Amino acid sequence: MLTGLLIIVPLIAAFLVFFLKGKNARIAALGFSVVEFALSVFAWYQFKSDPLSKQLYLNCTWIESLGVNFAVGLDGMSLLMVLLTTFLVPIIILSSFKTDYERPNAFYGLMLIMQMALVGVFTANDGFLFYVFWELALIPIYFICLLWGGENRARITFKFFVYTLFGSLFMLVALVFLYHHTGMQSGIKSWAINDLYQSGRSLTETQQGYVFWAMFLAFAIKMPIFPFHTWQPDTYVNAPTQGTMLLSGIMLKMGTFGLIKWLLPVVPLGVANWGNVAMILSVIGIIYASCIAIVQTDYKRLIAYSSIAHVGLIAAGILAWNQQGVQGALIQMVSHGINVVGLFLIADILFRHTGTREISKLGGIRNVNPKFAVMFLIILLGSVALPLTNGFIGEFLLITGVYGYNAWMAAFAGLTVILGAVYMLRSYQGIMLGESNTVTAGFGELAASDKAVLIIVCAAILVFGVYPQPLTDLAEPAVKTLLMSTK
Repeated sequence: MLTGLLIIVPLIAAFLVFFLKGKNARIAALGFSVVEFALSVFAWYQFKSDPLSKQLYLNCTWIESLGVNFAVGLDGMSLLMVLLTTFLVPIIILSSFKTDYERPNAFYGLMLIMQMALVGVFTANDGFLFYVFWELALIPIYFICLLWGGENRARITFKFFVYTLFGSLFMLVALVFLYHHTGMQSGIKSWAINDLYQSGRSLTETQQGYVFWAMFLAFAIKMPIFPFHTWQPDTYVNAPTQGTMLLSGIMLKMGTFGLIKWLLPVVPLGVANWGNVAMILSVIGIIYASCIAIVQTDYKRLIAYSSIAHVGLIAAGILAWNQQGVQGALIQMVSHGINVVGLFLIADILFRHTGTREISKLGGIRNVNPKFAVMFLIILLGSVALPLTNGFIGEFLLITGVYGYNAWMAAFAGLTVILGAVYMLRSYQGIMLGESNTVTAGFGELAASDKAVLIIVCAAILVFGVYPQPLTDLAEPAVKTLLMSTK
């Protein structure tokens, strides 16, 4: 029942927000998103007291003739992603309070519909339902980027839409193939996730290879990893700030989550044959994106490339398919979501206060706003995985997991720590340190909403850096169960 509420509340909220105007739409959207977060926290407490509680699962017949059920539920992995989603959406809405969007009712209504679809993706236990939510999440962000994006938004958004839809069609073909194979022995076809697991594992080695690449393509584009990343930098830069936050903070986690729950357990022979190729692509992406980030002059584009590098490491940890790698991936998915939202807000603040994101034109902001400089530094250090920040525990587990798979892979993947420090610290030096100039001398105080978001993000970075146990306690049992089921 709780899981059903987590899906239906943002949907109802979206339709209510569509009928409001001006600031009322923004305030209502924030209120509803806080209610959604409170529901997810309640689900967390329910899960801690009884992980198998009926309140956490909903399974009812949807399309009986096709064997489709509306089956959703919360295990440790799903709950982590739902908590991340419901935590970030209110922050993202709050971060928009200093931006006056045209048709705010449509803007915030689309955000809430996207939240509903994202929660659906993370909780779906039926292959058909998973695909429906997967595609549904694409529609709101497409219109958010198209209607409120920057220059060339039509061309860039079209490329993003075609890329992701193209990959999704391959996933649909793979899911339909698995569905038809579920009835080979019993004669009863089913979309249930456990039945799809059994279907995939009963395929021949060659068939599993085809399924692996069909589904991996969809997830690789969504994350994205090299060489399927070309849509990402332009989309992130041209999307409105809140759209970029949704894409980077939450939506790309659909791809990494799909790897963990919907691909690797389904076709173990396909993973055994082709996982190394996918691992190499992930590691290449880490180094490639990091090197490109180093030479960026636009701070928002720099963050976009840094996101590709971080996600490449997450994908490598998942593909290592061991306890440390998968658990580290889940924790880093949460940490990356929090950190990247903070970084994109900083890019937005810089642009609103100075009219530019060009690092070479900035400098000396610490002199005019030292509090902002401190919060910026905390978020930056979380991103480069300094010990006692939230990025450290996930990145440490990821590199450990990749090392357990292959020491050479771990050596190259570990370069993300060095290269990340290079481009992040250099950008901070260029933006915040030195002497103020005519562009930055009048930087001024931050808006109350900006301060609130930065304080919340900094608090999360430090709290989960010092005390990551709530995250590890949620992830560990679910990861162990999943890994044991594939042996």
